[in-house]
Amino acid sequence: MRWLNSIGASGVVCLLWLWLLQTTEASVHDYSGEKFASKGNAFVVHGGSEGIYSSVPNLTESPSSNTDSFIRFEKIVFRRPKEFSNFSSHPIHAIVFEVDDREAIGGSAYGGQRAVCCTADLAKLGVCTQGQIIHRPSANNPGWPKVFSASFSIDEVDVALQSRSIPITKTGMYNVYFIHCEPNLKEITVEGKTIWKNPTGYLPGRMAPLMNFYGFMSLAFVLLGIFWFSQYARFWREVIPLQNCITLVITLGMLEMAFWYFDYAEFNETGVRPTGTTVWAVTFGTVKRTVSRLVILMVSMGYGVVKPTLGGLTSKVLLLGGTFFLASEVLELVENVGAVSDFSGKARLFFVLPVAFLDAFFILWIFTSLSATLNKLQARRLLAKLDIYRKFTNALAIAVIVSVGWTCYELYFKSTDVYNERWQKAWIIPAFWQVLSFSLLCIICSLWAPSQNSMRYAYSDDGEEFDKDVTLTLIKPSPLLPKDVRSQPEVRPTLDNNELSNGDDVEDKTA
Repeated sequence: MRWLNSIGASGVVCLLWLWLLQTTEASVHDYSGEKFASKGNAFVVHGGSEGIYSSVPNLTESPSSNTDSFIRFEKIVFRRPKEFSNFSSHPIHAIVFEVDDREAIGGSAYGGQRAVCCTADLAKLGVCTQGQIIHRPSANNPGWPKVFSASFSIDEVDVALQSRSIPITKTGMYNVYFIHCEPNLKEITVEGKTIWKNPTGYLPGRMAPLMNFYGFMSLAFVLLGIFWFSQYARFWREVIPLQNCITLVITLGMLEMAFWYFDYAEFNETGVRPTGTTVWAVTFGTVKRTVSRLVILMVSMGYGVVKPTLGGLTSKVLLLGGTFFLASEVLELVENVGAVSDFSGKARLFFVLPVAFLDAFFILWIFTSLSATLNKLQARRLLAKLDIYRKFTNALAIAVIVSVGWTCYELYFKSTDVYNERWQKAWIIPAFWQVLSFSLLCIICSLWAPSQNSMRYAYSDDGEEFDKDVTLTLIKPSPLLPKDVRSQPEVRPTLDNNELSNGDDVEDKTA
């Protein structure tokens, strides 16, 4: 049954990869037969949401200039079935607006429920035309929101929206929606694409700073690698198993940062996110996080330091690591592969909870094991190992406290930013976790760096037995002392009260 479960879990990941390969999008938002969904009294297709930085208008160049920001509509076609084409329709709208202008969309009569489409009551007030969407000019951004329309004629099956580019002259979170208010337009779909561009490339605004960040992180890992590998090569005869594990983590970190940088760089250049590069970046990152947690857990248990093996716990440790890898891989694939819009779906919570639960279990097990290992080292008076474990425990405790604090801030940030108005600062949240894990890795590297004294921190049968004997001599009296004392009466005989004197001697010796 165990091998069936492992095959099933692997199959789920493989199927997810294939699905994501087929649904990969880009900063070029593709619409392949997207159906309109009922929202209130309107029918809506969400065309995308991205943060875009403004560009200075340049009258001598086209809107598609490399230094300009724009949203371009290309080959947008609305299509309806032949059996529903025997009437002309109200307009189908494409609306583009900045998030600050969201109140300019929709309205209500007499303070009632807010509606996107013009109702009969609002039409009587003369504020809109029934059957069309309600929108008002922006008070802060003249000429916005942008609204474009197309209508079906009788017997017409498809209608095209004119291709156009919209220059972006104000930095903000922009949204594209396709909306119609015609209940009789059943099974209508939209096809085509919109292209979103920032001044520096096609990366969405929230992702743009991450490209430079991963470039700096790649450099940081290279510098750490140079230090570590030079020490490793210099003292390779003294290397212990724990240092081999740290070498693996550093290598995985270097590969992860490099792949993330190339992923963002290619996305920024072409507007199409490279699925293969993204999958490799996600996988290397997930393997690194899994190995890191397993290494910390094994060190906390004293593996290679106070015990040669994990004994019966090996299978449980590997099971926890495998489960964490699968849960994290699925979460990262869903979150990154094919992700374009700056909105994250509510479905993400479904994948986040298992990873959060497993992380909490890791932390609990690590600190429980650390407590037992510290007590054992203190009882055996292994002072060198005890010192390094205390420093390791302090570093872990600080990392956990900082993590909890940052998690609370992240929850506050996202709960108070419903419309992604603080999208320019959103990149700091994933960047912080990378910096924190890198900092902890640097501390571990400084504590267990390869040196000529590395073997003093490794498990040794002779050393452990010697320390155990020394500990016992501190607890029990030496067996030589009573023997020497008992021999004294043979050299110097006593006069009277032999039994009393001997009794007093015994009492003094056992006191």
